[in-house]
Amino acid sequence: MTLSLSPAKLVLLAVHFAVQADIDSLAVLAARHDTVLRKDLVLRILLTYLPETLQSNKYVGFLENLEKGTLSENTSHDVDASSVENLAEEDATKRVRKLRLLPLSSKDTPKEVGDDHITSFLVRRSYKVDEEAGLLAELPTLLLPFMDHSPYVRTLLISTILPLLRRNCEYHPEDPIQYTLSAFQELPDRVAINLLLSQTGAREHDLPVVGRDLRGMIGPWLLDEKKWKTRRHSIAPSNGDEDDGICAGYDEVLRWLTTQASKNWKVAVSVVQQWNGPGDADLAGWGELELTEQQQDHVQRAYAQAALASAYVLPEASSEAIEGAYSIVAQVASLCDLEPLPPFSSTVTLLPPLAEQISEDIISTKTATFMRNDLLKSPNILTTPSNVTVAFLEALVISAHLLTQAGHPCTIRRAGELALLQDERDQKEQATKLIHHISHNGPKTDDKFWIRARNEILWLRDWGAEEISVDATPRGVFSKLKKEFLEVEVLKALLSNTRYSLARSLYEDSPDRPLDEKVLQDTVYATAMTAYDNASNPNRTRGGLKRCDEIIKAFPETLPKSHPLAKKVEALLQATHALSEYRLVLKQGEPFTPIVLRVHSDPISIIGKILEQNPKSYTRLQDFLGLGSRMVQAGLVKPSTVPHSPSSLCHPPDQVSQRITAMCIDAALTEEDFETAYSYVVTRLESSSSSPGQQQDDYSWRVALQAGKHRRTSKTVRPTHYRTSSANPEIRHLEQRIECLSVALRIAPPATLQEILNVYRRAEEELDAAIKAEEEEEDEWDWKGDSMTGSGTIMPGGFASSNTTLVQPRTKSIISGGGRRADKEEEAPMSLFDLARATGLTAPKNLSALSGLQRAAGGAFGLGRGIGGGGGGGGDGGATMGTGTRNSTDSARSGHGGFGGSDTMSSHDGEGNNGQQQRARKRDQLKNAAMGTLVSGVGWLVGAPGGGGGGGGRRE
Repeated sequence: MTLSLSPAKLVLLAVHFAVQADIDSLAVLAARHDTVLRKDLVLRILLTYLPETLQSNKYVGFLENLEKGTLSENTSHDVDASSVENLAEEDATKRVRKLRLLPLSSKDTPKEVGDDHITSFLVRRSYKVDEEAGLLAELPTLLLPFMDHSPYVRTLLISTILPLLRRNCEYHPEDPIQYTLSAFQELPDRVAINLLLSQTGAREHDLPVVGRDLRGMIGPWLLDEKKWKTRRHSIAPSNGDEDDGICAGYDEVLRWLTTQASKNWKVAVSVVQQWNGPGDADLAGWGELELTEQQQDHVQRAYAQAALASAYVLPEASSEAIEGAYSIVAQVASLCDLEPLPPFSSTVTLLPPLAEQISEDIISTKTATFMRNDLLKSPNILTTPSNVTVAFLEALVISAHLLTQAGHPCTIRRAGELALLQDERDQKEQATKLIHHISHNGPKTDDKFWIRARNEILWLRDWGAEEISVDATPRGVFSKLKKEFLEVEVLKALLSNTRYSLARSLYEDSPDRPLDEKVLQDTVYATAMTAYDNASNPNRTRGGLKRCDEIIKAFPETLPKSHPLAKKVEALLQATHALSEYRLVLKQGEPFTPIVLRVHSDPISIIGKILEQNPKSYTRLQDFLGLGSRMVQAGLVKPSTVPHSPSSLCHPPDQVSQRITAMCIDAALTEEDFETAYSYVVTRLESSSSSPGQQQDDYSWRVALQAGKHRRTSKTVRPTHYRTSSANPEIRHLEQRIECLSVALRIAPPATLQEILNVYRRAEEELDAAIKAEEEEEDEWDWKGDSMTGSGTIMPGGFASSNTTLVQPRTKSIISGGGRRADKEEEAPMSLFDLARATGLTAPKNLSALSGLQRAAGGAFGLGRGIGGGGGGGGDGGATMGTGTRNSTDSARSGHGGFGGSDTMSSHDGEGNNGQQQRARKRDQLKNAAMGTLVSGVGWLVGAPGGGGGGGGRRE
């Protein structure tokens, strides 16, 4: 039925229906009174009074009919006008004036909306629903029917509402953006993009859907054409045209991608793997992203460039991250229709030759700056998509993978620096670390592993260039290193890991030898020495020494046994092994290790340590001489290059034996074994010093002098046998000391002779005193024997009567070379010689009155105990030997200290110096004269030569 209401009351009734959300009644009322309730008035009433919480589907149909003018008067629907019927007209008019209806357009209404009332209503209604009720999800229902009506509504729904709706309500509802629709729409592009992507990939379990976020939010967001007309920090070169398809928001997406790559590489890799760029957009079926050809080309190349840049900035040096970077490169090649990349597993196995695909202009130090700066700039040669850049990045990825897999982590950027900066020192350091790690962590028995490792190291140098041409310029991460250097390091690793057969097959048996023979020899020797230096046991059958021996013998053609280096190592091993037989500690608490021998400044001194720490070891002189000889052969003993350097540290190698002998003599004296020391002095020092071409050393004469000074103590080791030496230990010891001093005189330098002669004189005086004491004791014994004959005691010599028992008295024998006296009673009768000797013992007593015989004896026989052995018949010759030990001085230099024949002659001529001439003792002269006469008298009986005549005595 038709209401008869004034316009004021119709307006109030429409407002009442709007407030009550009675859309049906409002629709009937608007249809019946369209002249009063115009479309714009109805829309303003709805905008002002329709509850924001009302579901959009309750009134969107009314809006569609209102826009199309197809509202129908439903005659069956009763319109309740009771709310305004009883209202006075004047009151109704007043109330209408107070309504304050909201305008459909405002200052924020976009210009492109114009006078389109329904579009203006929809925009403002959308804002109010979001701001007042927070029902963002109701807006698609409200706006979808009007997408074809207004492009603005379509853009608002897809570009703003859809991304925001998905971000807050579908993708990440747990952390919504705290912006209203209108406020979000006013945000700068950079801020809006970062808000939309703030939770993308933030959690590990979200990684599989990061592509969904970009596809569902960024793709729709880019639909707004206005965003393509703002040029902010563009990555494309300027051509003066502001409307060139540049999108500042999209630039921010690319920056966000590279930022994520530098912080969380998994996000960046997931994005590139799951999203193909802006063309890959999810608009919920509400439309399509329509880009111009220029825009499409720009966004695609820019996205590929950002993807390549992400690969360069991956911060983690792990196999997973590097494989992810390879997937980025492969995806870029696919997106840009470049040469496709094979699967990662096959690439790192086959190691393709990539050098030929990489142009020379990309390998330079200038290019290295592009790796750290302006990765998203178009002129960047490293990130601009092309077959060259893809091949270069592929090579870097494979290089980083090989280095990381081998235990030397390397990022792609680091690999790029090695290849572009071409710092030889840096490359050598990295290569050395790589091979060192492989050497210490690789399998010991897998030859396939070592063959592959060698191939990978060589590939890292040239990226497969040698497979194409031997003369090709290397362009890899080790491009500045010579191939020989890498081969040498690989060889060292093989030998260190006992891969001897493989090393020999590669470097010795191969027809095309990678290394020159000299280089191979030096490398094998150096590796053997490294094994030696790392050894802890001096036994050559164990540990490092065993490996050293095996390494040298691993190349029989390159280093045969006759080669000097092989001989040198063998001598070193023998010397070191010899030391293993002894207890040896050079530092407190630190046992001896082989490297100590090789680096010791004075290796011969180690023998001294052995002698100190191993009692009686001095008896192994021959072993020590062999050890010293091997030290010389091993090159451990080097002559001094500094004049007058201390002889204890530096000496000619040919004096090693003298020094070792001196050490053993000193050790023997220290341990009170004078007999051994004396034996070494008279048999070793004198013979070694008289060798042809032998240089004078500073050890022999000193130790000979030391032995000559040595005095017997209670701890002195007693001799085990006497031979022809004196049985009197004191006389024997003095005679041996004098002989040691005689050796010292013969081998000492002239400047030291006076010191030795002084010691010699004192020793001779002591010997004279000892002999005199012994002779007095013997004389006393003889006297007792003579006195016993008168009382029926048997006479010596068997001349007693027949009824007398023959008992031979103790005979006294003075033998040259030691003055040994035998105290043995014999039961056999005395011979003529025995009689001569026995008579000689008593001759001095009977001739004591012949004082004039002193000069005659001195002239005829010389000094019986003289050093020179004069021209007389005595002179330690014939059967009369005197104190023969002192005959060892007969080779001493004449003229020194009055020794020898010159001294004897000076006593005859009376040309002495103030009584300092040395005279022969009367007792010795008389005894020598008697002995000579007796021997001459009886010598014809046995056909022996007379005791007289010239010539020195025979030394025993």
